[in-house]
Amino acid sequence: MRIQGIYAALATASIDLAEKFYTQIFDREPDDRPMDGLIQWRNVAGANIQIFHDKENAGSGRLTIVVPKLENARKSLDELGMKLTSELEGDYGRIAQLTDPDGNRITLAEPPSRPFST
Repeated sequence: MRIQGIYAALATASIDLAEKFYTQIFDREPDDRPMDGLIQWRNVAGANIQIFHDKENAGSGRLTIVVPKLENARKSLDELGMKLTSELEGDYGRIAQLTDPDGNRITLAEPPSRPFST
């Protein structure tokens, strides 16, 4: 099988609310509207993201966004009126979370300052 691309997808009860939220997170409008009830962003730091209307499954998705500095991301989100949870730290870096309007959980992850060795 030859794979040309992969899209992560999140369900939403409201395309309009989700579009506004993710346009702020990704700092740009969606790239495509391939069909009714589907919007997508291509090449968001190498990833492709789809948001699709599915009221029954909205809020059960997860998305991890890797950021170079969690503190800078927190400041940017604060300016947008979005609040991150307290930070958790582990062997692989630090994380904090927020939710989109549907309750899908978004984890921001800052890798460790030095590579983890085994």
